[in-house]
Amino acid sequence: MSPEPAMTDVERDVMEYDVVAVGAGPAGLAFAIRLKQLDPAISVCVIEKSSTIGAHILSGAVIEPGPLDALLPGWRDAPPPVCVPATEDEIWLLNKTGGRKSPIVPPGMHNQGNFIVSLGAMCAWLAPQAEALGVEIYPGFAASETLHDDQGKVIGVRIGDMGVARDGSHKPGYTAGIDIHAKVTVLAEGARGHLTKRLVKQFALDRDSDPQAYSIGIKELWQVPEGRVSPGKIVHTLGWPADNRTYGGSFLYHLDNHQIALGYVSGLDYQDPQYKPWEAFQQWKNHPLIAPLLEGGSILSAGARAIVTGGWQSLPKVEMPGALLIGDTAGLLNVPKIKGTHQAIRSGMLAAEHLAQSLDPAGFDARLRASDAM
Repeated sequence: MSPEPAMTDVERDVMEYDVVAVGAGPAGLAFAIRLKQLDPAISVCVIEKSSTIGAHILSGAVIEPGPLDALLPGWRDAPPPVCVPATEDEIWLLNKTGGRKSPIVPPGMHNQGNFIVSLGAMCAWLAPQAEALGVEIYPGFAASETLHDDQGKVIGVRIGDMGVARDGSHKPGYTAGIDIHAKVTVLAEGARGHLTKRLVKQFALDRDSDPQAYSIGIKELWQVPEGRVSPGKIVHTLGWPADNRTYGGSFLYHLDNHQIALGYVSGLDYQDPQYKPWEAFQQWKNHPLIAPLLEGGSILSAGARAIVTGGWQSLPKVEMPGALLIGDTAGLLNVPKIKGTHQAIRSGMLAAEHLAQSLDPAGFDARLRASDAM
């Protein structure tokens, strides 16, 4: 039996674009929409690893609408499927058996004028608007690596091969992944994206930054009995079950249709080796102030995701030859506000405005740091 050809010897189809964006989240889609608005002649491709747009997007989420207003001024006339105006904010300080409501809500956590959304549904809502402008979106395309020229410049991405056995051999039905070549590659793959991790190391993008910090957020969407939901109400809790050495807290977002989005965030720098984020989430749901809200309800969906929580000082350099970083990939999250979607959208728009002038990432880092996205 003849040996399988080396990966470099496999013949691959090639697609050519001016720009390829990796990730169809709020940053990647906002980028694509804005770039096509500014210059319809620029060819733009967005690839997404999930089989449908929004399927791998998980967040609370409360969004500040300013960047979305700028991107799509008429969006409120035909809003995303889940879009509930924020009405009130509460912060609770919990102990094991009870808790007390904080008499004040920090200014950064005031949500009047904001909206509770399903971020996955919002991305599914954004995608056809991008396509209507001429953006090509390919769900089910997972990039396996970046492509480089002889000088190391990023020149695109390679889609992962299908039908590869654990030992690297080709199974029946093997299909080589295509190469997507682009003048600029925009990384919008979320927190801890595997392409970004390699590029950060290769180009020493974090050389002048503090180490990035990460948390894990576990979320569930609940259907609860009538009379328990106050649409637009936003509740955050601090304290138990995390001790005073562990970064952690929860959210309860009251939607319409008797639904509540809830979740618990645990910093991944916890020192207690016995601490388990999933168990902390379950303990929190059984707290005397939380359990009555959920009793008799049912879980509609659940998931977890990594969250960047390092803040400004952990932001890496967001440009390199042939590529740039936006959204969660760049580490954009306002920790005091516990929000990042508005920054993701704004950073995507800024990247589009930068590249519309010249398809060159140089100068984007300074532009982002001086912008209102920060």
